[in-house]
Amino acid sequence: MFLGRAEFETATAAVRRRTRYAPTIGIILGSGLSALADAVEDADRIPYTEIPYWPSSTVAGHPGQLVIGRLEGQEVMVMQGRAHYYEGYSMAQVTLPVRVMQLMGISTLIVTNAAGGLNPAFHAGDLMLISDHIGLIGMVGLNPLRGPNDDTLGPRFPDMSQAYDAELRALARQVARALGLLLHEGVYICISGPSFETPADLRFLRLIGADAVGMSTVPEVIVARHGGLRVLGISGITNMARLEPAPDQPTTHDEVLATGQVIVPRLTALIRGILRALP
Repeated sequence: MFLGRAEFETATAAVRRRTRYAPTIGIILGSGLSALADAVEDADRIPYTEIPYWPSSTVAGHPGQLVIGRLEGQEVMVMQGRAHYYEGYSMAQVTLPVRVMQLMGISTLIVTNAAGGLNPAFHAGDLMLISDHIGLIGMVGLNPLRGPNDDTLGPRFPDMSQAYDAELRALARQVARALGLLLHEGVYICISGPSFETPADLRFLRLIGADAVGMSTVPEVIVARHGGLRVLGISGITNMARLEPAPDQPTTHDEVLATGQVIVPRLTALIRGILRALP
């Protein structure tokens, strides 16, 4: 399904009618990580189902509402849950929320996800600052910028050499140190899902340089960078890769959600600290 400027503006107008705020920071919360939105003060809450063209979340752990208000002195627009390509949406639908953020005047995007750990130094429950990503799904043709380019939204061939803003990453590291939080840094790789990876998949992903794997984030980051937004990415490591078959230890979405609850307090503290430190 192709979506263009007209659909983006229709969705943006619907959001503007429902909020008193002019947010400059967008936050996307991943699987099981949606509790941060509950801390937004004096919030306007808009169910995704009430925004034209906005994709509804169909997966457990994604409540499916837009929360706009104040957090740590900043006006923020928080997605409490996201849509994924594997739910049957097109890449244009998956990334429409980022286009709305762009048209709303968002200049900084903080994107989070639940991810499987590939780096043997990681443990379930850890946080990883995304230094770069491998757009595996884009390499097989699932790039959200495929189709006619609107030059008013961004260039035909956007540079992705600095997808994750160096200054924001330095700030995140500084905040983590001040809070005494362990914060790894590494490369995230996106697969389409919804099936979890085979042991052979995982060995391959580690071999090509990935530290964590998930089923989101990269399409949103590509569109954000196309639109000129600064991006900070944080993965919550919800399970560790099993590089050999483990019949008695299957990976499940329930495991992801359960570990997400353990991660939430530290992720919330980190993001709130970052918001406090931003001008």
